[in-house]
Amino acid sequence: MFFRNRKLPSIEAGHYKNTAQSPTEVMPVPEVVSISMSENIGAPCKPLVKKGDRVLVGQKIGDAEAFLSVPVHSSVSGSVTAIETMRNAMGGTDTYVTIETDGKQEVAEGIKAPVIDDQPGFIKAMRESGLVGLGGAAFPTWVKLNPKNLIDIDTFIVNGAECEPFITSDHRTMLEDADNVIDGMLAVMKWLIAEDGYIAIEDNKQDAIDNFNRLLKERGISKIKVFPMPARYPKGAERVLIQEITGKKCDAGVLPAALGVIVMNITSTAFVGQYLKDGMPLIKKRITVDGDAVRNSKNVLAPIGARIKDIMEFCGGYTEEPVKILMGGPMMGRAVYSDRMPLIKNNNAILAFSKAQAWIPEESACINCGRCHEGCPFHLIPTAYADAYEARDVKRLKELQVMQCMECGSCSFVCPAHRPLAFINKLSKALVKEAGDNV
Repeated sequence: MFFRNRKLPSIEAGHYKNTAQSPTEVMPVPEVVSISMSENIGAPCKPLVKKGDRVLVGQKIGDAEAFLSVPVHSSVSGSVTAIETMRNAMGGTDTYVTIETDGKQEVAEGIKAPVIDDQPGFIKAMRESGLVGLGGAAFPTWVKLNPKNLIDIDTFIVNGAECEPFITSDHRTMLEDADNVIDGMLAVMKWLIAEDGYIAIEDNKQDAIDNFNRLLKERGISKIKVFPMPARYPKGAERVLIQEITGKKCDAGVLPAALGVIVMNITSTAFVGQYLKDGMPLIKKRITVDGDAVRNSKNVLAPIGARIKDIMEFCGGYTEEPVKILMGGPMMGRAVYSDRMPLIKNNNAILAFSKAQAWIPEESACINCGRCHEGCPFHLIPTAYADAYEARDVKRLKELQVMQCMECGSCSFVCPAHRPLAFINKLSKALVKEAGDNV
């Protein structure tokens, strides 16, 4: 949690959607990119290139045989200058392929729209595209779209809520790339044999709601409907969306497919629509760049592997030295240790905050006001988790169902004592996982 409910300049008070009306600007190809081999939630890829190799746009430069994996492709043409290990935003280490660009952006041979005749062909194409969930955990899309209970899937939900403060990149996708969203939905619904499609959008994005309603009417599509929701964090959480739209409760550890539902991020869905037309794998990402330490806040289309430093320079640089840089939003994003870290697939924002905006008040004693319980979307009891964690009482944490917590940060945000409740919940979940079935 890196900012509090303070008076900050904003178009929409409380949501800080400062770039909602800022059309996406394409970033020039930087001199250097560093592309991570760990671009999905599963096993990292092994580099398919070596130092000195020349690579082309869309060329596969990394892959793995593990189930939860997808290939990684070059976002530029140029020469591989290094294959090295660096620290990532999660605190671990990843392997990166560093490429010095040549400015030519020559496309690899064989990049063309995939020919798909059946469901296995569709799944194969999704894997080859390199697509992962672009709004969260980087779960491989080909795995998500290939559930064991395919015959039970009846509902496809596209998540356009974008409820995190500051971030507007999905909003711009809905305005600038809506036809691809619809095309992607139709393709997914065809191969999932899903009858009902929903585009979930918070009602502070009325222009996006109107845009989709107009396009769906013009194209005569009735099986896809727009589902407006109140603009309240964390409406965009997968489990919240499912219950909001279908009425089905999705507990922690339960896959949406088990309930007959598949949920995808709106930008992921737009990519599917575009990929089926041109066959260009996932090599670029629309992101929001904002925060009071950024000179010119923008929505930027940047190549995967571009360094934060270069993206910031495209936005005019810093107004002052930032004390906190986040990959993602202020509620669930990750703080990075250096602006030399590169853009990855599932990153949807880069926020740079000054000391004033990143200020965190001093913690005080709990006053048992219950606001954390009221603010939790699942009505959990974070203060009880904190007590149990302090006592290292794993049995109690299990009884209180701490694993239901999705770490949205709402409890920390509303706490008048400024306690780091969401972080304590995270540590509590780790304690339960470590104990396993021993308690």
